[in-house]
Amino acid sequence: MTVRAAAVLVATAALALLLPGWAAAEWSLTKKGSVVTYDGRSLMIDGKRDLFFSGAIHYPRSPPEMWPKLIERAKEGGLNTIETYIFWNAHEPEPGKYNFEGRFDLIKYLKMIQEHDMYAIVRIGPFIQAEWNHGGLPYWLREIDHIIFRANNDPYKKEMEKFVRFIVQKLKDAELFASQGGPIILTQIENEYGNIKKDHATDGDKYLEWAAQMALSTQTGVPWIMCKQSSAPGEVIPTCNGRHCGDTWTLRDKNKPMLWTENWTQQFRAYGDQVAMRSAEDIAYAVLRFFAKGGSLVNYYMYHGGTNFGRTGASYVLTGYYDEAPMDEYGMYKEPKFGHLRDLHNVIRSYQKAFLWGQHSSEILGHGYEAHIFELPEEKLCLSFLSNNNTGEDGTVIFRGDKHYVPSRSVSILAGCKNVVYNTKRVFVQHSERSFHTSDVTSKNNQWEMFSETIPKYRDTKVRTKEPLEQYNQTKDDTDYLWYTTSFRLESDDLPFRNDIRPVLQVKSSAHAMMGFANDAFVGCARGNKQVKGFMFEKPVDLKVGVNHVVLLSSTMGMKDSGGELAEVKGGIQECLIQGLNTGTLDLQVNGWGHKAALEGEYKEIYSEKGLGKVQWKPAENDRAATWYKRYFDEPDGDDPVVLDMSSMSKGMIFVNGEGVGRYWVSYRTLAGTPSQAVYHIPRPFLKSKDNLLVIFEEEMGKPDGILVQTVTRDDICLFISEHNPGQIKTWDTDGDKIKLIAEDHSRRGTLTCPPEKTIQEVVFASFGNPDGMCGNFTVGTCHTPNAKQIVEKECLGKPSCMLPVDHTVYGADINCQSTTATLGVQVRCGGGKKGA
Repeated sequence: MTVRAAAVLVATAALALLLPGWAAAEWSLTKKGSVVTYDGRSLMIDGKRDLFFSGAIHYPRSPPEMWPKLIERAKEGGLNTIETYIFWNAHEPEPGKYNFEGRFDLIKYLKMIQEHDMYAIVRIGPFIQAEWNHGGLPYWLREIDHIIFRANNDPYKKEMEKFVRFIVQKLKDAELFASQGGPIILTQIENEYGNIKKDHATDGDKYLEWAAQMALSTQTGVPWIMCKQSSAPGEVIPTCNGRHCGDTWTLRDKNKPMLWTENWTQQFRAYGDQVAMRSAEDIAYAVLRFFAKGGSLVNYYMYHGGTNFGRTGASYVLTGYYDEAPMDEYGMYKEPKFGHLRDLHNVIRSYQKAFLWGQHSSEILGHGYEAHIFELPEEKLCLSFLSNNNTGEDGTVIFRGDKHYVPSRSVSILAGCKNVVYNTKRVFVQHSERSFHTSDVTSKNNQWEMFSETIPKYRDTKVRTKEPLEQYNQTKDDTDYLWYTTSFRLESDDLPFRNDIRPVLQVKSSAHAMMGFANDAFVGCARGNKQVKGFMFEKPVDLKVGVNHVVLLSSTMGMKDSGGELAEVKGGIQECLIQGLNTGTLDLQVNGWGHKAALEGEYKEIYSEKGLGKVQWKPAENDRAATWYKRYFDEPDGDDPVVLDMSSMSKGMIFVNGEGVGRYWVSYRTLAGTPSQAVYHIPRPFLKSKDNLLVIFEEEMGKPDGILVQTVTRDDICLFISEHNPGQIKTWDTDGDKIKLIAEDHSRRGTLTCPPEKTIQEVVFASFGNPDGMCGNFTVGTCHTPNAKQIVEKECLGKPSCMLPVDHTVYGADINCQSTTATLGVQVRCGGGKKGA
């Protein structure tokens, strides 16, 4: 038996003690075609109602080699469905030229989902947003005359319909719809249209009606959905997106089921944003509120976010996407989020007959307290959800003659409408803390070479105009970079007479960042932010008598991903002045400008082996602007995920063996003064065992010899459980939905399980009483028990998993200590064996 299998058995045993009526859920797809329909309660497969726990995992945000593990772990997390968008601009980068290779092999991905006996939800859109460049719409759409995106506009509807029908036919040819025996049970047309409907007035309704009818006419044999709406045309099902759909959304058509297509597991982050976390307890609370009111499908957005490789991320969006999801950017379990939601899924599945077929009623039990009940009297089946919707107020309610303690903002599931089997605030699963380890290959042959971009002058450019041109029309979304250059003559009388006074170059830009050069000297950089349109570049410059050259490297961090004005979004220089001259302000806006799209290194592909020899490389120097750096490194030992710590650099792009790892922007810091993102994922499938080519383009200033090659683990795992929570545990046996009490246990248990092939090597912290802090940063309280660590070491050291009692008598704790919370806090460190996530 593998360590992972043993760990699952241990976790299963613990769950059976902690969650009455628990039974592992099993799903299997029919090999024949299935009829997917719906009623007002749920989707139905061949006439049978079912529950659907889905997770968003986007195929382009992970290499294909990672897909099987991600899907396996999603299924282990209690999911039976995988959801993904379809990425139009990735699949059709040029009109009529399609790409379904590598990370964009949609068919391979969906077949892999089917091989794992899971369902699929395909959100065709084709507008997707998704914090993806241009919302998934190809740039070339902008160049079609008279086009208006996502409107009752014939040029747009023509291209949209062409792509939708192309994708549907491709999926049909691969027999991937459930009606053909495939995994796809739902398809989506459009995406969150309510956000822009006001921009198109009444024509928005006409467009939605057209989109619905067009989608239905493709005859996929499965239902179509439109998300973030309360109603949808015809047979199309409207769905909810948000954090608390059970309390903020109303479905108008009661003949359609309540489906939740985006339950946001965190807030996606842009550069400059603070870390955005959403607790496992809050997600679980929201899910049970939704299900209590009749919901039957929830999709976690994201379940695994992955990485915005290359230039795929939208404006300012971090390269690491939804790192706080139940599986982090590297595909590792994010505990307790992963385990707490897994337990929720398995509990509800255990009682789904009463839930899906029972008569639904509700009762108000007090201010902020309510019960939702699902009963099948003829089979003596009953399931209820007790909610305490008050913030910061724990309480006890009487329900059907029994008292039930319900913590604030939590929901309890009662099997038989009597026995608590799960509470959203009672987390019994372990926590995990991520740690980074610098690999020996960082210092081995750490020899860097560089190639500096040639700073173009006006005479070197071919595209010349009186005023600076709009950036996107020049770059065509083929590059982030556009050079602007102009020249002007100064006389001695123009320059300040005092040496300590320098003229100032002032540029107003609607791009995202800018670097400035005057007479080939780097003068500085400036940037905007996601919240404010445009920014101001203001830097002192050294000018001379005679001809002066000003060169600006304007850059974008992806294109905007949403909004009714998406087709009209512009970037680039809006105003350029030289201030502080003796003769006053010099306006360069109509001075005559030259333009050059892309970097020389991009054009020659010097980030790949085939392009390296097209330029002259020399020994690297630190703090060189607009400079390419390269070195070779070996793959770190083991299987743990690999990252680059880019803390010594500023802003630019990363390439490994010719693959675009993504944009980095370490110099963009949060209000707390820390980089928004300092480490960047290099998937092991991008690597060879030896001599991997690492190429960096640094825009501003950086020290490449400070870049660290690291591996990532979640070897620090923790428990934090109170003896007072949840109270008496009862163990139940189930036969279908029929329940029988078989044991009572007044003790509590918590399980610690190491990653695969590892064992517990060290007990870092252990205390019973009132410990404080969080995993990775626990401290003892005033009721600390010194012998707790010794007891935990005896139970856990050398084992891949161990189960610890949560009982003050075991640890010799004083239950009468004035400040005790009767809490066990433990942190252990795993290691040894084969490394891996």
